Amino acid sequence: MIRTVIRGTGRHLPPRLVTNQDLAQWMDTSDEWIQQRTGIQQRYWIDPDHPEGASDLGVKAARIALERAGWQATDIDLIIFATLSPDVFFPGSGCLLQHKLGLETTPALDIRQQCTGFLYGMATADAFIRSGMYRRILFVGAEVHSTGLDISTEGRDVTVIFGDGAAAVCFEALETDEPVGVLGQRLHAQGEFAESLMTEAPASRLWPRLTPEMLDQRRHYPRMDGKLIFKLALKRLPETAMAVLKETGIDKHDIDLYIPHQANMRINQFFEKQMELAEGKVYHNIQTYGNTTAATIPLAIDEALEKGIIGPGSTICCFGLGAGVTWGVSIYRFVK
Repeated sequence: MIRTVIRGTGRHLPPRLVTNQDLAQWMDTSDEWIQQRTGIQQRYWIDPDHPEGASDLGVKAARIALERAGWQATDIDLIIFATLSPDVFFPGSGCLLQHKLGLETTPALDIRQQCTGFLYGMATADAFIRSGMYRRILFVGAEVHSTGLDISTEGRDVTVIFGDGAAAVCFEALETDEPVGVLGQRLHAQGEFAESLMTEAPASRLWPRLTPEMLDQRRHYPRMDGKLIFKLALKRLPETAMAVLKETGIDKHDIDLYIPHQANMRINQFFEKQMELAEGKVYHNIQTYGNTTAATIPLAIDEALEKGIIGPGSTICCFGLGAGVTWGVSIYRFVK
């Protein structure tokens, strides 16, 4: 049987550390206000004097993952790039990354799943690998949020949440009958709530796509109905996790580590409580990095591996909900 396994991971954060105290200089907020609502203490943003795009961050994470996997860039059969903050409107950042890796004709696929980018990306990689079409797939999730945030009191509810960063995962086909690799997954979407978390402009549905009036109305900045997103996450994530656990026949207590999308510490803590999990079973790093959207889950996997919290033989459950709205759960077991 063909299984999809992880051969290497990597992450990269830009050098500029932005604390809650820094934000308090630019908007009406405080460290206490931010931590109470999100759990975030700091995040990393690109240096405005040396701007970088999503593919610039992504290629640095990719090179680390490739080295750990023992791959050369030419070993990659397909690139899957997940981002909501592409370098340019088009073409996709996956093509830009491909060129920066020194590749000539390797296919590159961009996906726009925002906070569930890794979950959808892993499912896509797994489907390609199980079909036999590709054997080695590089997934990259990378975001540069800071250049598109409303750094003012009016935009603070969203701005305090997001950080820049990238993470990469090398997926490979393995022929084995052992229960390893991607064991189970579920993906969902509910476009009914699309406008609850979105950046509207510039947009092809508008004519013109961007006007001075739209800028004055701040329609080019992200907006969020935080209460609705929070409510949806509390309902959808535990029920979907239990469904995948049931399908795979894995007891919830046999998961070594639950790795959520890092959207809000309170969502992660509510999930832990609703699932009746032991303290420490759910991984948190939002306090350090903020929400790096498509990079959050692979960044957390890489960090947990580096810290030795998980390793050969470990079983993890990854989950998240975000713009779209989309949500999903994946269960993965590392090769021993």
